[in-house]
Amino acid sequence: MATVRERYGAIATGATSSCCPTSSGGCTTDTAAISARLGYAATDLELLPAGTNLGLGCGAPVALLDLKPGETVLDLGSGAGIDVFLAARRVGPSGRAIGVDMTPEMVEKARANAVAVGLDQVDIRLGRLEALPVEDASVDAVTSNCVINLVPDKAAVFGEVARVLRPGGRLVVADIVLDAELPPAVASDLLAHVGCVAGAMQRSRYFALLQEAGFARVEVLKDVDFLELELEALPEEVEALLARTGATVEQLRGIVRSLTYRAVRG
Repeated sequence: MATVRERYGAIATGATSSCCPTSSGGCTTDTAAISARLGYAATDLELLPAGTNLGLGCGAPVALLDLKPGETVLDLGSGAGIDVFLAARRVGPSGRAIGVDMTPEMVEKARANAVAVGLDQVDIRLGRLEALPVEDASVDAVTSNCVINLVPDKAAVFGEVARVLRPGGRLVVADIVLDAELPPAVASDLLAHVGCVAGAMQRSRYFALLQEAGFARVEVLKDVDFLELELEALPEEVEALLARTGATVEQLRGIVRSLTYRAVRG
């Protein structure tokens, strides 16, 4: 996790690209175009403070969370604030949008962005997903965008989400899972891990842990081949990964899945 924190700290401060490992070149920095491919509406992106959209993530979960004015929503791994700010506008001034991130640079950036646009209902906290700095049964809805897969102890994350959600509370998450084993060289590649690939878990085990934590009515809303998304949006990054690991497109196609799913706390 230290490597993940270092990588995302560098992204927050602009020391490295938001989309590609430093060993690759020529990657796109059109974060709006990347986010549009992931499902964000242009009208939502236009509402964001400058510097909030870093082109990260693997979906657009907030739009599917059905947030209502006055609710409390929690964003896991909130980064510079893209999803927590969109959630904040949906819950309104009478609601509350909490973001938790383990990277101090990201927390500082998100807090500054919230102040800049006057979103007083936003509360950005430094913390780890395995030990959320959030009160028991205090949240109506939880979201996360391509972050849980980076955490080794996913059972702890799901247990924490169940703890902070009120009974009947809901979860909508975009994340990465596997439908088969990755080639060993890819699975052990740290840059692939930070890029949301090698940290991913087998689909069956992932959802078993979710259900063991007390979640029910699990429904997959979106299921696409993550490699195809990367080949379309960031071909240079894929080429760099293949060059580092010796893997081929054929070996990886269909294995890494970008999912958006919903579930309800029992």
